[in-house]
Amino acid sequence: MALDTTTGLNSLGFAKPPSQTRVVVAMSGGVDSSVVAAELAAEGYDVVGVTLQLYDHGAALAKKGACCAGRDIHDARRVAESMGFPHYVLDYENRFREAVIDEFADSYLGGATPVPCIRCNERVKFRDLLETAKDLDADCMATGHYIRREDGPAKAELHMAADPARDQSYFLFSTKQEQLDYLRFPLGGLVSKAETRALAAKHGLPVADKPDSQDICFVPNGDYASVIEKLRPGAGEPGDIVDMEGRVVGSHEGVIRYTIGQRRGLGIGGLSDPLYVVKLDPDARRVVVGPKSALATRTVPVREINWLGDEPFESRDAWEVSVRVRSTRMPAEAILRPTGPDTAEVELVQAEEGVSPGQACVFYETGGTRVFGGGWIWRGK
Repeated sequence: MALDTTTGLNSLGFAKPPSQTRVVVAMSGGVDSSVVAAELAAEGYDVVGVTLQLYDHGAALAKKGACCAGRDIHDARRVAESMGFPHYVLDYENRFREAVIDEFADSYLGGATPVPCIRCNERVKFRDLLETAKDLDADCMATGHYIRREDGPAKAELHMAADPARDQSYFLFSTKQEQLDYLRFPLGGLVSKAETRALAAKHGLPVADKPDSQDICFVPNGDYASVIEKLRPGAGEPGDIVDMEGRVVGSHEGVIRYTIGQRRGLGIGGLSDPLYVVKLDPDARRVVVGPKSALATRTVPVREINWLGDEPFESRDAWEVSVRVRSTRMPAEAILRPTGPDTAEVELVQAEEGVSPGQACVFYETGGTRVFGGGWIWRGK
């Protein structure tokens, strides 16, 4: 593919031919990253595929069809062979356990609801793997994430994907500016997953019809409680389910089996009004339940903030933004008030239900697509 005659840049933004541009593609073995690698190879780029082995495939944590499990490594290798570019598998098991799995287990033990995919992007893929890409003299690293990187007037910007149903910006808020400068997300502008699969079929990729992975990669069948009990024996100690006045209304088989906002599976019968989990008290081994109204909050304390705005975070007393407090919710208007270099209080214009410590609060341009960063919800008010 020739350089764009209007800009003098190739499709990845470099002022040289694709054949002289090396790009490392993070390949999970799924259709998304496979299409990225195949498209770039077809355009003539010097593609190097890299797949991470994140945990022991024979251990109890692994499961068929999980991201980066044995089958996925095999699939990534087949795609590389079919498109004629080199492919490497890197053993990141120890890094992944220390940076992601251990914190996942400890967060649940502390009554939080963690998002390990964010930590994996932050601490493994966009840190360790990105440094490996640089060691391989790559000009950039590309992934199959559905998010857009755009060149703004001041610097590279992070934007939501063109397809709202596939947007993964919630999981990438912690991407640092220097990482964003180096990363590329070729799928962010596609309008549907059908378009991705059509590209896979065009290249004859063996993963063209492979189902999407739905679960956390190291959690078999979504049963995170069993994984935590294997990692932290004794984590599933029983205790009481109490109402907001402290009266015992039931019993449970471990605080780790509950999340804020949960209604189903409480095992509480004979009550006229539905009850929801409103608080977890792991020290007392108590699950606190209450009416739905008790879940509503407008104040969300946030820490470990990663800021991607053009102006310094503390240059204003308040920022008008929209925020997501869960990945499944659309951004809602809020006021972001810095309380330190990487801490803030978020005031929601409309109260949200089920705001949970351990989840991310991601900041967006109100009425636009730009991602201004985000932080971690650390306690409710």
